[in-house]
Amino acid sequence: MPWHQITLSAPRDDTATIEDTLLELGAVSVTMQDAADVPVLEPLPGETPLWPEVNIVGLFEHDADTDLVDIQLAAQGITPGAWVVVDDQDWERAWMDQFHPLQFGARLWIVPSWLEAPDPQAVNILLDPGLAFGTGTHPTTALCMQWLDGADMRNKSVLDYGCGSGILAIAALKLGAAHAWGIDIDPQALSATTDNAARNGIESSQLPTGLPAALPASETFDVLLANILMGPLIELAPTLTRHVKPGGLLVLSGLLAEQAEGVMAAYAADFDFEPPAIQDGWARLSAVRHLTPKPANT
Repeated sequence: MPWHQITLSAPRDDTATIEDTLLELGAVSVTMQDAADVPVLEPLPGETPLWPEVNIVGLFEHDADTDLVDIQLAAQGITPGAWVVVDDQDWERAWMDQFHPLQFGARLWIVPSWLEAPDPQAVNILLDPGLAFGTGTHPTTALCMQWLDGADMRNKSVLDYGCGSGILAIAALKLGAAHAWGIDIDPQALSATTDNAARNGIESSQLPTGLPAALPASETFDVLLANILMGPLIELAPTLTRHVKPGGLLVLSGLLAEQAEGVMAAYAADFDFEPPAIQDGWARLSAVRHLTPKPANT
């Protein structure tokens, strides 16, 4: 049976209104998709995790009056979107065709779980992007994956703060890390991480997940990765710093190149930073925690 599918792009603040409107107009389902594969990033407490720009996809039955839907959307000040007709098989195939294997550096690949790995000898991460979290194509995720590809993860302990789909923690473990934690405020992200870990042969004991409150305050790690927004990176600086061992490594992303200096300043008392790595206007920061605190006047 064919379906009518409409896709609208909107700022995240408008998504709830558009979703409600589509459902009122007869949509049988409404889903949110990232407009640019930006991962669902860790917001500040009380904020809703959602991408800055969202594609809203409504699915209508085959006999829906699409012209009438457009008229009613316009009457409510909503710019009508693009319509396509899909059947059940095309719907699934079109979704799966969005995803392809991605290589990062010399060793790392992300491979959709239904595809064959291009290089079976590589470090392949099987990913099911069924939950709408970062899939590796966004520069912030790519920058972190490239860093992991060049790092020695053997026997390291790792904290992935704002884990999303679990890509970074899983990559670290497959590169030899001994243990990792995945932390996120969104239960869906924790479920995605757990599912993707199992898909990659990683036991839950090797990659526990939880809300921030589940992480023991005194636990420290050799490596901390946080692919989250500039605001939370600065706000959480004392918390993230506390979880990095002296001499441990800190990797921060999810920020624009022009935001790098401000984020580094929030951590400068405790870390020595490498020059930022930049890709498509996005930045990755990497640093080593001081073995001993610097005097306050330095």
